[in-house]
Amino acid sequence: MRFLMVMRIGAERAAVSALFLANGLMIGSWAPKLAVLIHRLEISEGTAGLVVLCLGLGSLVIMPVFGAMTARVGSRRAVCLAGLLAAPTLLLITMAPGLVGVAISVFLFGGLLGGMDIAMNANAVAFERARCRAIMSSCHGFWSLGGVIGSGLGGVVLAAWGEVAHAVLITVLFLAILALALPRTQADRPASDVQRPPVRLPRDPLPYVLGFVALCCMVPEGAILDWGTVYLQRELGASLALAGWAFAACAATMAIVRFVGDMLRQRFGAVGMMRVSAIVAICGLVVAGSASGPLGAIAGFGLAGIGIANLVPIVISAAGNLPGMAHGVGLSIVTVMGYSGILLAPGSIGYLAERMSFSFIYLGLGGLLLVPLLLSGLMRSASLNAGEPDALGASGSAQGVDHAA
Repeated sequence: MRFLMVMRIGAERAAVSALFLANGLMIGSWAPKLAVLIHRLEISEGTAGLVVLCLGLGSLVIMPVFGAMTARVGSRRAVCLAGLLAAPTLLLITMAPGLVGVAISVFLFGGLLGGMDIAMNANAVAFERARCRAIMSSCHGFWSLGGVIGSGLGGVVLAAWGEVAHAVLITVLFLAILALALPRTQADRPASDVQRPPVRLPRDPLPYVLGFVALCCMVPEGAILDWGTVYLQRELGASLALAGWAFAACAATMAIVRFVGDMLRQRFGAVGMMRVSAIVAICGLVVAGSASGPLGAIAGFGLAGIGIANLVPIVISAAGNLPGMAHGVGLSIVTVMGYSGILLAPGSIGYLAERMSFSFIYLGLGGLLLVPLLLSGLMRSASLNAGEPDALGASGSAQGVDHAA
């Protein structure tokens, strides 16, 4: 019986990790595709920024729907619906005949993958709360691994086989992962005999502050995702195949660090990790913005990825353990605000890129990471280990944190 329980727990953890991998694969595939769209549609960086804006608008419109759905019926049902609806969106972007069609497809792409993001993060939080073990960083590590595959190999596939073959390949891989993972995700639907709390915006300002911190953490990541490839091509003279590694380098180091992030957070605490990570990320953006060639910029993005890696997982865990709040609602606020950074802000970067260099923009983005550095003390609710120095109380326990949340 104990062996079967261990196997079930392992299957649930593997399933939610696979969902992060699939989501990262799709998002990472967007990184080299933007440069191809600019060429195919014959548009400027400013117009491309409006296309990226549609990505963010889709998230802002659709993600709260899945946040409410997660709070009411559980993350398992929400992630199933979002994942299946998101599957054909990369093909839609590829097959759309003109700018308007591409914009609508990008809207759906961002919104449905964002809805999947909320639900799979809620599923990971549910696992953490049930097992009193940190898994969020490793889950995001699988997301980053998916990003490496999607962005790094995506540039090579696009250059060798073209847009259609790239979209078909990614869509098939995405559906295959969903088919394996969705039946094995942890069921967290509220019991039928328990009255569901009303879903409403909380009055406590803390989730909104955490959302602003998440936004500041995600803006640099979004700037690398959407514009790193363009930066390497336009300003540093890289080929498309090499430029695709701008985000891939960031995602690769993020993945490596995230796979050990849970262990480090359990041992040293969320607050200390938040501070060190922000400093490293700032240094990486300075290196990338100061680079004189594509390899230097890729190295800088890789260093930034080391720092960015555990910022968002810590904020999400903190939001998922706020007391007196349905975690689907708290996660929805933080995730929507955060993704408005990763998806909306890069749209304005396209506008700025027509007036100043990308190198200057990446240097300036390092200043945003002063916010998580200065507000790192708010991450104490992300502590799951009784021995952590920044736990909620000197004598607090993981169980206490779980019950409080």
